[in-house]
Amino acid sequence: MYREIRKGRTIMGRLAKGVDLLAALEQVCRETGVNLGELTAIGAVSKARVGYYDQERRVYAFEQWDRPLEILSLAGNVSLKDGGPFVHAHVTLADDRGRGFGGHLAEGTAVFACEFVLREYLSEKEYVRAPDADTGLSLWKDAG
Repeated sequence: MYREIRKGRTIMGRLAKGVDLLAALEQVCRETGVNLGELTAIGAVSKARVGYYDQERRVYAFEQWDRPLEILSLAGNVSLKDGGPFVHAHVTLADDRGRGFGGHLAEGTAVFACEFVLREYLSEKEYVRAPDADTGLSLWKDAG
């Protein structure tokens, strides 16, 4: 299921030190009116919380690191869930020895420094997340 979309605005910015990374990105989307888009970011965090989806049990398991880490890459999308913009992002992090790890970005990740690019997309139909019976995830419904 897919459809063609058009490019909208590109918004670049920096997040404040100490804010929650996921919540702050969603706030940017609300403030700019972006309901469909793509996100990338780089920077560093003072602590991180990421998840991994257990496909058998259909639940997220979360890992927390309470130490400074580099954001090697953050990639995600923006769509609608529960009537507002919802950011779904994955993040790759590195420790002070350059070892990388990551997963599904979760609340509880504190920004040290973060620069982001938000690319807005325009579509005839909204991209709305809803429960998917096959996976147990909240996925785009009627994306075709």
